[in-house]
Amino acid sequence: MNAVNDSFLPDTDNGVLRLITAGSVDDGKSTLIGRLLYDSKGVFADQLDAISRAKYKRVAGDGIDFSLLTDGLEAEREQGITIDVAYRYFSTPLRKFIVADAPGHEQYTRNMVTGASTADAAIILIDATRAADGQLLTQTKRHSTIAHLLGIRHIVVAVNKMDLVDWDQAVFERIRDAYAELARRLNIAHYHVLPLSALEGDNVVNRSDKTPWYDGPPLLSLLEQLGGTDSEAAVRPLRFPVQWVSRHGGDSAEDFRGYAGRIASGELRPGDDVVIQPSGVAARVKEVLAFDRAVDVAVAGDSVTVVLDRDVDVSRGDVLSHAAAPARVGREFEAELCWLDTQALNPARKYLLKHGTRLTSAKIRGVLTHRDIHELQEVENHSGTLNMNEIGRVSFATREALAVDRYTDAPATGAFILIDEATHQTAAAGMLR
Repeated sequence: MNAVNDSFLPDTDNGVLRLITAGSVDDGKSTLIGRLLYDSKGVFADQLDAISRAKYKRVAGDGIDFSLLTDGLEAEREQGITIDVAYRYFSTPLRKFIVADAPGHEQYTRNMVTGASTADAAIILIDATRAADGQLLTQTKRHSTIAHLLGIRHIVVAVNKMDLVDWDQAVFERIRDAYAELARRLNIAHYHVLPLSALEGDNVVNRSDKTPWYDGPPLLSLLEQLGGTDSEAAVRPLRFPVQWVSRHGGDSAEDFRGYAGRIASGELRPGDDVVIQPSGVAARVKEVLAFDRAVDVAVAGDSVTVVLDRDVDVSRGDVLSHAAAPARVGREFEAELCWLDTQALNPARKYLLKHGTRLTSAKIRGVLTHRDIHELQEVENHSGTLNMNEIGRVSFATREALAVDRYTDAPATGAFILIDEATHQTAAAGMLR
């Protein structure tokens, strides 16, 4: 195999990239992550020794079963499947990575949604042996749909197990063309397709000489150059969900009152004019504190305490926005739901809605449409419900007013979860449209 082509590599540190692997069962997601960890020197010697002696090892001879690096649960190793999301961390001289290995089984779609909700990039794996005729599996369509709905900016389609089809260029091109049609119908504007073998390591870290007909970078080089979302969050309007009110020195005339939380988007400086939402009360930022010191500016991702120039009513769940670019405030909304509960959506049931740091009750008023995963289109919903793993658009109302944005504009204030009030199960993940 050839060395990584330097023309694909940036000359600066590109920060952290959060990525998730997705696809159908046995497409090789865990093996791919294990291979990335191994080839990037992200595995300790004692870990390799442990998996080499594992009783559930599924490769012959002295070969390494890379899937065991991420499949940590006993049930996962015993059955040879991934059940829960496993997070792993590794780095190269150019970038740090947080990678989530998501299950492929349809019944664990909720786990995939959890991992994808914070991802900058999604690696959609396709087993070349099962899609050699150009027919994509249902889970490939479902996970691509979810990745698109969640606003994941970068989709990388890894056509895996090319070694099992003798690196047939025609097979790769059929799969590439099939995914191009899927992307067109889902309105996925940007994606990358590459052939590889996770087990053998071809086109994972180093470019393979078995694919002279492929002129793109290997997977790791591609991931190193993708843009993260942190910089985008910094230029979006300010959204600062208040997590708790910090008080001390209440027996003094100079008692302290600050509002602690994590900046979801935008920047915050002393002197900024802000509005507390949903109440609409205006104030000015007096100080921004990080730990025990004042800072001149705080950006998206920073955890800070904000001190205002006057005492106003601010509680957990409120959102501080710049007065010039506030969020929308309301009680009635439409949203796209990915239904996750085994119990179907029932408009008669009571649901709790978790939006940022605010928890309130919500009433489903109607199921407007649902997405046909096979036909890749939105159709009218006549059943008035959604079943597990179905995606649909609903209208709902909340007891308390919320400060929200469209999900595509600001994911932090455009997303929420529904919780069944009786069972406390997470019922759905929602994106406001």
